[in-house]
Amino acid sequence: MDIEADLLDTAGSGPADQSRVPDPDGLRMVEALLFASAEPLSVEELKGRLPEGCAVEDLLEELQKTYAARGVNLVRVAGKWAFRTAEDLAFLMHRDMEEQRKLSRAALETLAIIAYHQPVTRAEIEEIRGVSTSKGTLDVLLETTWIRMRGRRRTPGRPVTYGTTEAFLEHFGLDTVKDLPGLEELKGAGLLDSAVPASFLVPSPSDDPALTEDEDPLEEGTLFEDDDRD
Repeated sequence: MDIEADLLDTAGSGPADQSRVPDPDGLRMVEALLFASAEPLSVEELKGRLPEGCAVEDLLEELQKTYAARGVNLVRVAGKWAFRTAEDLAFLMHRDMEEQRKLSRAALETLAIIAYHQPVTRAEIEEIRGVSTSKGTLDVLLETTWIRMRGRRRTPGRPVTYGTTEAFLEHFGLDTVKDLPGLEELKGAGLLDSAVPASFLVPSPSDDPALTEDEDPLEEGTLFEDDDRD
């Protein structure tokens, strides 16, 4: 048995073996750009910074495999790519994370309704929650930049419609809102009673930024909902 050859083969079988990568230089450049960027980068942004002809999608796929078992993973968030701490090691970061303002239960419920039912109005949120939703709750969520005012519903009073933002996806590590937990996942996490009625359905959300048929665009300069309620 050729021990030397076996050792060389073993040494070259890890992620660092660039000879098995079709474009090792391109891989290094993509890796460097993603590490240096403070924000997630899209495929288009990467292509704009790399030499012409780089197969960015293939390089991202290869890089994702390389980092799959490491302390940081390459993930796609809000349609863009970024390095993130591996989920199973997130607890190590808690001490260093800046304490964020804790959202009230009402704010969390409202955020969940907006995420799953967008575009949705304040009145529709109240109908789903079964209680009134204060303007202050929506203002707090707007301040987090996790939700935005999309447009106005084509109904009497022309109420503002709300939806989630790219910042929401980035904060919760989602590519799109379609990655939100479904019925079985919510049950498994203990967030829903396992004995919910068979007729109970979790909405299939969409964060398409385009206005729907029953929405009008917001007037220029609209920053807050013009509602006379508290």
